[in-house]
Amino acid sequence: MLTAKSSILIIGAGTWGCSTALHLARRGYENVQVLDPFEVPSPIAAGNDVNKIMEHKEVKDSHKDARSIAFATFTRAALKGWKTDPVFSPYFHETGVIVSGSTPEIIQHILEGEIDSAKGDFVTLKTAEDFRRTMPPGVLTGKFPGWKGWFSPKDAGWIHARKAMISAYTEAKRLGVKFTTGTPHGKVVALAYHNGDVTGAQTADGTIHHADHVILAAGAGSDQLLDFKKQLRPTAWTLCHISMTAEEAQGYRNLPVLFNVAKGFFMEPDEDKHELKICDEHPGYCNFIETPKILGEKRSVPFAKEQIPLEAEARARSFLQDTMPHLADRPLSFARICWDADTVDRAFLIDRHPEFPSLLVAVGGSGNGAMQMPSIGGFIADALEGNLQEELKKVVLWRPEIAIARDWKSTQGRFGGPDRVMDFQDVKDNEWTCIRTEGSKL
Repeated sequence: MLTAKSSILIIGAGTWGCSTALHLARRGYENVQVLDPFEVPSPIAAGNDVNKIMEHKEVKDSHKDARSIAFATFTRAALKGWKTDPVFSPYFHETGVIVSGSTPEIIQHILEGEIDSAKGDFVTLKTAEDFRRTMPPGVLTGKFPGWKGWFSPKDAGWIHARKAMISAYTEAKRLGVKFTTGTPHGKVVALAYHNGDVTGAQTADGTIHHADHVILAAGAGSDQLLDFKKQLRPTAWTLCHISMTAEEAQGYRNLPVLFNVAKGFFMEPDEDKHELKICDEHPGYCNFIETPKILGEKRSVPFAKEQIPLEAEARARSFLQDTMPHLADRPLSFARICWDADTVDRAFLIDRHPEFPSLLVAVGGSGNGAMQMPSIGGFIADALEGNLQEELKKVVLWRPEIAIARDWKSTQGRFGGPDRVMDFQDVKDNEWTCIRTEGSKL
């Protein structure tokens, strides 16, 4: 029985955990607690970032399938939240998105997989001058060798993910949600079980936090607490920043996102530190190690690090050489690895556990989780209440049968870099950046 006075425990205070806490509080639930090993914003949370891409595309009838319909439903609700919810709307910048490629194969993939299947008006970019005209003079100085792109100016742009997550956290606390963060008090080391059900969680200080209902929303760390039957693969991407002067940054305001699906992307500089973020694009890194829980089989285990492999830095600079060569040689001011959890089909996983009726899993952002922040907590609350709409429920259900023979090295339809999933275990100690940031002990 779920009532307004039921105790609800959320494990994870990242993007989805904070959103869920907020939506539950807004619905009148009076006894919600959130646990996380880090203070908000967590250094390992995918949403702890100065900007993330946000875009919504309606799918043409001829290309509709259950997964695409569900994803469009999620992003439609998220877009509405970014535009109208005062907790989130200050952090959405509807500047548009350019999706592009620079090889015939990638260009054809974009055309068939994204442009032809979506409703909306796209401006086709065929030459370097076409790309330059999308931004103020002096921003795009590159030659764009072999590039072709499509500019979508509406219902797309970027979000300040970190500020939005802190805003959700702050509002949830104001509405009565209790957050217990930091190690050891907020670090969950195990789920608590009783009579064949999950009844809470144990933290590193030895405390058992009992609850009527438990929501596991710990992102890439979730499969350290529960056997997901191979449904989750913690996967990391790499990002870096370069510093600009305040005057330079002013000339880069309100830019559309420029995304090459095999090379990388950038968004306008951070308004506080005037740092331009660049991401190299690739199928992801994993950290494959043998864990005590699963002897004989290596699994990807996330870790926090504010450096990136030198090969990732080189890829980011190659992207800049194509687009903004005047910035390509600037030193990096910041870098980090950014973790998410991939499902086999890259659809979300939001469902009651079939063996533990009091446990709801809300995981599997699969690279698209942060932009769902304004509304995903509402869908998770729907699932908790048993009211998740059918078109979503059949897509995001517990589905270990499709992961039985999972290929942990699958690129899952992503491109770039060496066109394979890489392993941090193969990166030697001297093959990482060594960026000195404010307060660094390096």
